Amino acid sequence: MTVIAVLGAGKIGEALLSGLLHGGHEPGDLLFTERYPARVEELTARYGIRGVEVEEAAKQADVLVVAVKPQDIDPVLDELAPLLSPSSLVVSLCAGLPTSLYERRLAEGVPVVRVMPNTPMLVNEAMSAISAGRWATADHLAVVRDLLSHVGQVVEVPEGQQDAVTALSGSGPAYFFYLVEAMIDAGILLGLPRALAGQLIIQSAVGAAKMLAESDEHPVLLREAVTSPAGTTINAIRELEKHGVRAALLDAIEAAKDRSEALGKAHED
Repeated sequence: MTVIAVLGAGKIGEALLSGLLHGGHEPGDLLFTERYPARVEELTARYGIRGVEVEEAAKQADVLVVAVKPQDIDPVLDELAPLLSPSSLVVSLCAGLPTSLYERRLAEGVPVVRVMPNTPMLVNEAMSAISAGRWATADHLAVVRDLLSHVGQVVEVPEGQQDAVTALSGSGPAYFFYLVEAMIDAGILLGLPRALAGQLIIQSAVGAAKMLAESDEHPVLLREAVTSPAGTTINAIRELEKHGVRAALLDAIEAAKDRSEALGKAHED
């Protein structure tokens, strides 16, 4: 059985561990690293998975999933560099960090796969995009695809598209949460209790998402089906267009892409 170590057991790291357990992996075949002792105790008690130091994880694991914050990557790579060989597989979940960064810092031939997941991994509904580094093969991609399939859907993209993926789906849940927050506030403004406004909007969001996922129709057609001539919805759409909501969303996603690119450039030699 492949031994998998998750380096950095924050929300995403924990969600992956939970998904792997539910997918049939044994606790004894999983490891994690975490800097805070209380967090180590918490996760070990919850899942029966052993918390270890980075050095032990590197020595025991076949697959190392790096799930630390991008700004914390340097000390992790310093620890990994003398320990890994081409028989290891490194899976990076760090936003903005290219596979070339790992390839410069680790031994020649160590395969790296870059992944951009998102937070719906916490409810096994992630959208993860994977890209192969210089030494990663189709077999390595298959291993990563299998791991991530336990927590959502997986697509393969060229690495050059990863910053765009980060901006669109990596940050995407935050845009939806922001919109739902604003709509709940609108409900309160119109006189509805907060709890009722939340229930109405959240279920509307769930239903709309299901229609998008299960329908073959373009979102424009689904939106038009709600938009009757001279009705309430078209008046609302007119106000959204008047205030430049569509253009603002385009600019926001482009700004997120720029930031993702900047995170990668910050680690260039």
